[in-house]
Amino acid sequence: IFTDFEELHGDRNFSDDKALVCGMARLDGIPVVIIGHQKGRDTKEKVERNFGMPRPEGYRKALRIMRLAERFKMPVITFIDTPGAYPGMGAEERGQSEAIAKNLKIMAQLNTPIICTVIGEGGSGGALAIGVGDRVNMLDYTTYSVISPEGCASILWKSADKAADAAEAMGLTAPRLKELGLVDSVVPEPLGGAHREPETAAAALKQELLRQLAELQAMEPEELLDARYERLMSFGNFVEE
Repeated sequence: IFTDFEELHGDRNFSDDKALVCGMARLDGIPVVIIGHQKGRDTKEKVERNFGMPRPEGYRKALRIMRLAERFKMPVITFIDTPGAYPGMGAEERGQSEAIAKNLKIMAQLNTPIICTVIGEGGSGGALAIGVGDRVNMLDYTTYSVISPEGCASILWKSADKAADAAEAMGLTAPRLKELGLVDSVVPEPLGGAHREPETAAAALKQELLRQLAELQAMEPEELLDARYERLMSFGNFVEE
């Protein structure tokens, strides 16, 4: 999808979190900033990437890079694929909830276009911390939810056996969330998932990103922020039948 990618490291406060990859690249020649979860592919890499569960320093790194994007007037493109923010003691001691909350606040106010795409699983605040944008996409077979179906079933029905019922009630699939107005676009995947034909999936996503970016870059800064605010405030609206 991108060319000339240059990774940027560290939050300038504690360390570099490898569960979140950030950097600068070009999308069809357009300079952009990329931020995305990275789970890893084999056991060694999964451990190194903490299975895609960022710690506070990961979110603070992402925030630092987003502020750079705003300064240099570069669009921000994020890729979401995480079971959630890391819930370990060290992460809590270093302010996990504060880091997530600050990202939500700053992303809502960031004076540059933001496009977010769920490419695997979007788990709760760990996903939302890089998921506030002007456009939010989901690949066809991805999920986005506040909790896993098993976790929800354990709380509501005291049994993980009700996971299927919980999944249905939460409406965590891409078509359902599009129907509810929580995401803007569902990007088609090859049969069986993007991993079956990654080049085909990447080409489809690239076209959608370019289309959305053209729309957003045509807007004045104040218009962009107003539209983002209206989009966020519309969540939860419904009409009684």
